[in-house]
Amino acid sequence: MTTTQAKSEGFVDVGPGRVWYESVGEGPAIMLLHGGPGGSSDYLVPLMDLADEGYRVVRYDQLGSRRSDKPLDTSLWEAGRFADEVDIVREALGLGKIRFIGQSWGAFLGVEYALRYQQNLAALVLYSGAASTVQCVEGMNSLRRLLPEATQAILTTYEELSDTDSPIYLEVVEELYRRHLCRLNPYPQHLQESMAHTALPVYNTMWGPNEFTCTGNLLDWDRRERLHEIDVPTLIVCGRYDEVIPACSITMHEGIAGSQLNIFEESSHLAHFEQPVEFLKVLREFLSGVETQ
Repeated sequence: MTTTQAKSEGFVDVGPGRVWYESVGEGPAIMLLHGGPGGSSDYLVPLMDLADEGYRVVRYDQLGSRRSDKPLDTSLWEAGRFADEVDIVREALGLGKIRFIGQSWGAFLGVEYALRYQQNLAALVLYSGAASTVQCVEGMNSLRRLLPEATQAILTTYEELSDTDSPIYLEVVEELYRRHLCRLNPYPQHLQESMAHTALPVYNTMWGPNEFTCTGNLLDWDRRERLHEIDVPTLIVCGRYDEVIPACSITMHEGIAGSQLNIFEESSHLAHFEQPVEFLKVLREFLSGVETQ
Protein backbone atom coordinates (compact mmCIF):
# COMPACT_ATOMS: atom_id res chain seq x y z
CA MET A 1 0.00 0.00 0.00
CA THR A 2 1.51 3.33 -1.08
CA THR A 3 -1.30 5.70 -0.17
CA THR A 4 -0.48 8.46 2.33
CA GLN A 5 -4.07 8.73 3.53
CA ALA A 6 -4.76 8.47 7.27
CA LYS A 7 -5.31 4.92 8.49
CA SER A 8 -7.15 3.41 11.42
CA GLU A 9 -7.80 -0.15 12.55
CA GLY A 10 -9.76 -1.97 15.18
CA PHE A 11 -12.32 -4.67 15.81
CA VAL A 12 -16.06 -5.01 15.24
CA ASP A 13 -18.17 -7.39 17.32
CA VAL A 14 -20.23 -9.45 14.86
CA GLY A 15 -21.94 -11.67 17.48
CA PRO A 16 -19.99 -14.93 17.61
CA GLY A 17 -16.73 -12.96 17.83
CA ARG A 18 -14.83 -9.91 16.65
CA VAL A 19 -13.45 -9.16 13.20
CA TRP A 20 -10.37 -7.04 12.57
CA TYR A 21 -10.61 -4.17 10.09
CA GLU A 22 -8.44 -1.45 8.57
CA SER A 23 -9.89 1.79 7.20
CA VAL A 24 -8.01 4.24 4.96
CA GLY A 25 -9.09 7.64 3.63
CA GLU A 26 -12.33 9.57 3.68
CA GLY A 27 -15.31 9.78 1.35
CA PRO A 28 -17.76 7.30 -0.20
CA ALA A 29 -17.10 3.83 1.21
CA ILE A 30 -15.48 0.92 -0.61
CA MET A 31 -15.48 -2.42 1.20
CA LEU A 32 -13.01 -5.11 0.10
CA LEU A 33 -14.06 -8.73 0.69
CA HIS A 34 -11.37 -11.39 0.51
CA GLY A 35 -11.48 -14.90 -0.87
CA GLY A 36 -11.06 -18.30 0.68
CA PRO A 37 -13.34 -18.91 2.43
CA GLY A 38 -10.90 -18.53 5.29
CA GLY A 39 -8.42 -16.37 3.41
CA SER A 40 -7.27 -13.00 4.68
CA SER A 41 -7.45 -9.47 3.34
CA ASP A 42 -3.66 -9.05 2.97
CA TYR A 43 -3.59 -9.78 -0.77
CA LEU A 44 -6.12 -6.98 -1.34
CA VAL A 45 -3.84 -4.35 0.21
CA PRO A 46 -2.90 -2.90 -3.23
CA LEU A 47 -6.55 -1.91 -3.69
CA MET A 48 -6.41 0.23 -0.54
CA ASP A 49 -4.70 2.83 -2.75
CA LEU A 50 -8.18 3.68 -4.04
CA ALA A 51 -8.27 5.93 -0.97
CA ASP A 52 -6.21 8.37 -3.04
CA GLU A 53 -9.21 8.67 -5.39
CA GLY A 54 -11.32 10.21 -2.62
CA TYR A 55 -12.79 7.05 -1.10
CA ARG A 56 -12.85 5.54 2.35
CA VAL A 57 -11.54 2.02 1.74
CA VAL A 58 -12.14 -0.71 4.31
CA ARG A 59 -10.77 -4.23 4.36
CA TYR A 60 -11.39 -6.79 7.07
CA ASP A 61 -10.53 -10.38 7.90
CA GLN A 62 -13.76 -12.35 7.98
CA LEU A 63 -14.62 -14.19 11.20
CA GLY A 64 -12.32 -17.19 11.66
CA SER A 65 -9.56 -15.62 9.54
CA ARG A 66 -6.13 -14.28 10.38
CA ARG A 67 -6.44 -11.33 12.82
CA SER A 68 -10.10 -11.93 13.64
CA ASP A 69 -11.50 -14.18 16.35
CA LYS A 70 -11.60 -17.90 15.61
CA PRO A 71 -14.66 -19.57 17.16
CA LEU A 72 -14.63 -23.36 17.19
CA ASP A 73 -18.28 -23.70 16.13
CA THR A 74 -18.11 -24.91 12.52
CA SER A 75 -21.83 -24.18 12.00
CA LEU A 76 -20.80 -20.52 11.71
CA TRP A 77 -19.05 -21.17 8.44
CA GLU A 78 -21.86 -20.72 5.93
CA ALA A 79 -22.66 -18.12 3.29
CA GLY A 80 -25.72 -16.52 4.87
CA ARG A 81 -23.99 -15.73 8.15
CA PHE A 82 -21.01 -14.24 6.32
CA ALA A 83 -23.39 -11.97 4.35
CA ASP A 84 -24.98 -10.83 7.62
CA GLU A 85 -21.47 -10.20 8.97
CA VAL A 86 -20.72 -7.81 6.10
CA ASP A 87 -23.73 -5.71 7.00
CA ILE A 88 -22.87 -5.66 10.69
CA VAL A 89 -19.41 -4.30 9.83
CA ARG A 90 -20.89 -1.79 7.38
CA GLU A 91 -23.29 -0.45 9.99
CA ALA A 92 -20.79 -0.46 12.85
CA LEU A 93 -18.31 1.62 10.85
CA GLY A 94 -20.98 4.03 9.58
CA LEU A 95 -20.22 3.32 5.93
CA GLY A 96 -23.66 4.02 4.50
CA LYS A 97 -24.17 2.60 1.01
CA ILE A 98 -21.04 0.68 0.09
CA ARG A 99 -19.18 -0.06 -3.10
CA PHE A 100 -18.66 -3.79 -2.56
CA ILE A 101 -15.56 -5.31 -4.17
CA GLY A 102 -15.51 -9.06 -3.61
CA GLN A 103 -12.76 -11.31 -4.97
CA SER A 104 -13.12 -15.10 -5.48
CA TRP A 105 -15.21 -16.33 -2.52
CA GLY A 106 -15.70 -12.62 -1.82
CA ALA A 107 -17.56 -12.38 -5.14
CA PHE A 108 -19.78 -15.34 -4.22
CA LEU A 109 -20.41 -13.41 -1.01
CA GLY A 110 -21.16 -10.28 -3.04
CA VAL A 111 -23.99 -12.08 -4.83
CA GLU A 112 -25.34 -13.38 -1.51
CA TYR A 113 -25.07 -9.92 0.08
CA ALA A 114 -26.82 -8.23 -2.83
CA LEU A 115 -29.74 -10.64 -2.58
CA ARG A 116 -30.12 -9.89 1.14
CA TYR A 117 -29.05 -6.25 1.53
CA GLN A 118 -29.33 -4.64 -1.90
CA GLN A 119 -30.64 -1.43 -0.33
CA ASN A 120 -27.22 -0.91 1.29
CA LEU A 121 -25.25 -1.13 -1.97
CA ALA A 122 -24.11 1.75 -4.15
CA ALA A 123 -22.24 -0.59 -6.49
CA LEU A 124 -21.09 -4.19 -6.77
CA VAL A 125 -17.82 -5.54 -8.18
CA LEU A 126 -17.73 -9.32 -8.67
CA TYR A 127 -14.09 -10.21 -9.24
CA SER A 128 -13.23 -13.77 -10.32
CA GLY A 129 -16.30 -15.29 -8.75
CA ALA A 130 -19.44 -17.21 -9.61
CA ALA A 131 -23.14 -17.39 -8.85
CA SER A 132 -23.02 -21.19 -8.61
CA THR A 133 -20.48 -23.47 -6.98
CA VAL A 134 -21.61 -26.30 -9.25
CA GLN A 135 -20.74 -24.25 -12.33
CA CYS A 136 -17.47 -23.18 -10.71
CA VAL A 137 -16.47 -26.76 -9.93
CA GLU A 138 -17.43 -27.96 -13.40
CA GLY A 139 -15.12 -25.32 -14.81
CA MET A 140 -12.30 -26.30 -12.47
CA ASN A 141 -12.71 -29.91 -13.50
CA SER A 142 -12.36 -28.85 -17.13
CA LEU A 143 -9.02 -27.22 -16.22
CA ARG A 144 -7.89 -30.38 -14.46
CA ARG A 145 -8.59 -32.30 -17.67
CA LEU A 146 -6.07 -30.11 -19.49
CA LEU A 147 -3.30 -31.77 -17.47
CA PRO A 148 -1.57 -34.88 -18.89
CA GLU A 149 -3.56 -38.04 -18.14
CA ALA A 150 -0.86 -39.40 -15.84
CA THR A 151 -0.93 -36.17 -13.83
CA GLN A 152 -4.71 -36.28 -13.59
CA ALA A 153 -4.41 -39.83 -12.30
CA ILE A 154 -2.18 -38.63 -9.45
CA LEU A 155 -4.88 -36.21 -8.31
CA THR A 156 -7.60 -38.86 -8.48
CA THR A 157 -5.54 -41.51 -6.69
CA TYR A 158 -4.58 -39.36 -3.75
CA GLU A 159 -8.08 -37.91 -3.42
CA GLU A 160 -9.54 -41.42 -3.29
CA LEU A 161 -7.01 -42.23 -0.56
CA SER A 162 -7.93 -39.00 1.29
CA ASP A 163 -4.22 -38.21 1.24
CA THR A 164 -4.38 -34.66 -0.08
CA ASP A 165 -1.44 -33.61 2.12
CA SER A 166 0.97 -35.83 0.19
CA PRO A 167 3.90 -33.87 -1.32
CA ILE A 168 3.28 -35.67 -4.62
CA TYR A 169 -0.33 -34.53 -4.68
CA LEU A 170 0.54 -30.98 -3.60
CA GLU A 171 3.10 -30.69 -6.38
CA VAL A 172 0.36 -31.25 -8.96
CA VAL A 173 -1.96 -28.79 -7.20
CA GLU A 174 0.83 -26.20 -7.33
CA GLU A 175 1.06 -26.71 -11.09
CA LEU A 176 -2.66 -25.88 -11.35
CA TYR A 177 -2.13 -22.82 -9.16
CA ARG A 178 0.70 -21.61 -11.40
CA ARG A 179 -1.59 -21.91 -14.41
CA HIS A 180 -4.87 -20.66 -12.97
CA LEU A 181 -4.41 -18.93 -9.57
CA CYS A 182 -1.50 -16.58 -10.25
CA ARG A 183 0.84 -16.74 -13.23
CA LEU A 184 3.54 -14.59 -11.61
CA ASN A 185 6.73 -16.21 -10.33
CA PRO A 186 7.42 -15.66 -7.52
CA TYR A 187 4.00 -14.95 -6.09
CA PRO A 188 3.59 -11.33 -4.90
CA GLN A 189 4.46 -10.87 -1.23
CA HIS A 190 0.93 -9.88 -0.22
CA LEU A 191 -0.41 -13.06 -1.84
CA GLN A 192 2.20 -15.20 -0.12
CA GLU A 193 1.17 -13.66 3.19
CA SER A 194 -2.51 -14.46 2.64
CA MET A 195 -1.76 -18.03 1.54
CA ALA A 196 0.44 -18.60 4.59
CA HIS A 197 -2.39 -17.55 6.91
CA THR A 198 -5.34 -19.44 5.40
CA ALA A 199 -7.79 -20.41 8.13
CA LEU A 200 -8.12 -24.12 7.37
CA PRO A 201 -11.15 -24.81 9.63
CA VAL A 202 -13.16 -22.30 7.58
CA TYR A 203 -11.66 -23.26 4.23
CA ASN A 204 -12.06 -27.01 4.73
CA THR A 205 -15.61 -26.68 6.06
CA MET A 206 -16.87 -24.50 3.24
CA TRP A 207 -14.64 -25.46 0.33
CA GLY A 208 -12.26 -28.43 0.71
CA PRO A 209 -8.60 -29.43 0.75
CA ASN A 210 -7.56 -27.17 -2.15
CA GLU A 211 -8.93 -24.80 -4.80
CA PHE A 212 -9.54 -27.62 -7.30
CA THR A 213 -11.30 -30.02 -4.91
CA CYS A 214 -14.62 -28.81 -3.47
CA THR A 215 -16.12 -31.05 -0.79
CA GLY A 216 -17.50 -28.39 1.59
CA ASN A 217 -20.91 -26.94 2.33
CA LEU A 218 -20.65 -24.38 -0.48
CA LEU A 219 -21.05 -27.17 -3.00
CA ASP A 220 -24.84 -26.75 -3.04
CA TRP A 221 -24.76 -22.93 -3.19
CA ASP A 222 -26.44 -21.71 -6.38
CA ARG A 223 -27.95 -18.27 -7.01
CA ARG A 224 -28.10 -18.31 -10.82
CA GLU A 225 -31.90 -18.23 -10.90
CA ARG A 226 -31.96 -15.11 -8.71
CA LEU A 227 -29.39 -12.96 -10.48
CA HIS A 228 -32.17 -10.93 -12.13
CA GLU A 229 -33.05 -9.59 -8.68
CA ILE A 230 -29.79 -7.63 -8.49
CA ASP A 231 -30.46 -4.06 -9.59
CA VAL A 232 -27.39 -2.01 -8.69
CA PRO A 233 -24.47 -0.91 -10.90
CA THR A 234 -22.39 -4.05 -11.29
CA LEU A 235 -18.93 -4.72 -12.72
CA ILE A 236 -17.89 -8.32 -13.35
CA VAL A 237 -14.21 -9.09 -14.01
CA CYS A 238 -12.03 -12.19 -14.32
CA GLY A 239 -8.92 -13.49 -16.06
CA ARG A 240 -8.84 -15.47 -19.29
CA TYR A 241 -6.96 -18.30 -17.51
CA ASP A 242 -8.94 -17.97 -14.27
CA GLU A 243 -9.51 -21.00 -12.06
CA VAL A 244 -13.09 -19.71 -11.83
CA ILE A 245 -13.45 -19.90 -15.58
CA PRO A 246 -14.81 -16.95 -17.58
CA ALA A 247 -18.07 -18.80 -18.25
CA CYS A 248 -18.96 -18.15 -14.60
CA SER A 249 -18.52 -14.41 -15.08
CA ILE A 250 -20.48 -14.53 -18.33
CA THR A 251 -23.36 -16.23 -16.50
CA MET A 252 -23.42 -13.42 -13.94
CA HIS A 253 -23.20 -10.78 -16.66
CA GLU A 254 -26.12 -12.30 -18.55
CA GLY A 255 -28.17 -12.60 -15.35
CA ILE A 256 -27.60 -9.09 -13.96
CA ALA A 257 -29.24 -6.50 -16.20
CA GLY A 258 -27.00 -3.61 -17.19
CA SER A 259 -23.85 -5.18 -15.74
CA GLN A 260 -20.42 -4.61 -17.27
CA LEU A 261 -18.03 -7.48 -18.05
CA ASN A 262 -14.27 -7.34 -18.54
CA ILE A 263 -12.01 -10.35 -19.10
CA PHE A 264 -8.29 -9.68 -18.63
CA GLU A 265 -6.55 -11.58 -21.38
CA GLU A 266 -3.16 -12.07 -19.67
CA SER A 267 -4.43 -12.97 -16.19
CA SER A 268 -5.64 -15.93 -14.22
CA HIS A 269 -7.38 -15.51 -10.83
CA LEU A 270 -5.61 -12.37 -9.60
CA ALA A 271 -5.69 -9.72 -12.28
CA HIS A 272 -4.90 -6.90 -9.85
CA PHE A 273 -1.42 -8.47 -9.53
CA GLU A 274 -1.08 -9.88 -13.04
CA GLN A 275 -2.34 -6.86 -15.00
CA PRO A 276 -2.42 -4.10 -12.36
CA VAL A 277 -2.52 -1.09 -14.69
CA GLU A 278 -5.33 -2.50 -16.81
CA PHE A 279 -7.24 -3.75 -13.78
CA LEU A 280 -7.17 -0.42 -11.95
CA LYS A 281 -8.13 1.46 -15.10
CA VAL A 282 -11.28 -0.64 -15.52
CA LEU A 283 -12.11 -0.38 -11.82
CA ARG A 284 -11.59 3.38 -11.66
CA GLU A 285 -13.70 3.99 -14.75
CA PHE A 286 -16.53 1.91 -13.32
CA LEU A 287 -16.41 3.64 -9.93
CA SER A 288 -16.28 7.05 -11.58
CA GLY A 289 -19.37 6.18 -13.58
CA VAL A 290 -21.17 5.11 -10.41
CA GLU A 291 -20.41 8.44 -8.72
CA THR A 292 -21.67 10.50 -11.67
CA GLN A 293 -24.98 8.65 -11.98
